[in-house]
Amino acid sequence: MISKNPHKAVIYWLLTGCALVYIMVVVGCITRLTHSGLSITDWSFMGSMPPLSEEAWLERFAKYQQSPEFIKVNSTMKLEEFKHIFFWEYIHRMIGRIMMYVFSIGLVVLIIRKKIDKKMLPSLILLFFMGAMQAVIGWWMVYSGLQKQPAVSHFRLATHLMSAFTLFAFTFWFALKLLNPKEEIKENEGAKLKWWSLSFFAILILQIVYGAFTAGYVEGDASKIRPGHIFNSWPKMGDEWMPEQVTMKDSFYLNFFENASGIQFVHRTLAIVVVIVLCIIWYKSDKLKLTSSQYRGVTFLVYGVTIQFILGVLTLLYQVPVVLGVLHQTGAFFLFATSVYLIFHTFTKGNKLA
Repeated sequence: MISKNPHKAVIYWLLTGCALVYIMVVVGCITRLTHSGLSITDWSFMGSMPPLSEEAWLERFAKYQQSPEFIKVNSTMKLEEFKHIFFWEYIHRMIGRIMMYVFSIGLVVLIIRKKIDKKMLPSLILLFFMGAMQAVIGWWMVYSGLQKQPAVSHFRLATHLMSAFTLFAFTFWFALKLLNPKEEIKENEGAKLKWWSLSFFAILILQIVYGAFTAGYVEGDASKIRPGHIFNSWPKMGDEWMPEQVTMKDSFYLNFFENASGIQFVHRTLAIVVVIVLCIIWYKSDKLKLTSSQYRGVTFLVYGVTIQFILGVLTLLYQVPVVLGVLHQTGAFFLFATSVYLIFHTFTKGNKLA
């Protein structure tokens, strides 16, 4: 129980950080799906008040009108339309600012209250470094769309998303360590699942990366199309299982990293691999005497993958509407968190048996 844990203040602080990262990811997804990410054209705006007067709005809109996105894509956009896309990017940046306050001010308070042990310092230093890098990567991503081409590189988009997921994983793992002290660790049958749970995690990460690829504009693809907006059919891609467009380029790298059709094909295929590996974990877990935590982790994965697979198909069929897109990314986040939880408990913890 957290209430009886000597590190409960630190645990609550870390879990609050985890929640904020999740909110950041969701709002980031909305920002991307509503094409709002390039509406604020300067980094100095970070942390300032939003436009509160008509004059301030016109000044902000004038800056956007100088951007490649307005010139090449949104030249007919009116001020009221601009306000809508500005809102999501502004909220996204403000959540980043809140995260900075929660982590920094929270740490100062915990130090003053003497809740931080010396052994926590290396983890805390790494945590703050990762948080800072997330902000830097975010601007690096946006900057790529403010130059000649009004499109964010799918590689930069995936890097930004995975840096957020990595920050969450580290923060969540830190909290789990404090929730489950080493003296409670002992051998258990569920440890036999550890390499399968790690394999699932690795495949899931690759699938999330390709999910980000499908959401971005493919760098090097002259069509500048998002892979998620083609072949909106299932289970086949159009009339074929593997259409010729998947291998239309000259090399393996180009076909599966800079070819919209190839990227979607990989994303579809990895979804099947995720399901297969999960079924193996489910089958093996049924023959083992798991701890309550391990049983909970496997159960959440089974339900999570089922729901996520259905959401993925619906998102594809309906050509990535905002609601389904956000739910699909939420599902990926839930699976990622559950996978971290299961790995932690199969590698380290063996408390009360289920």
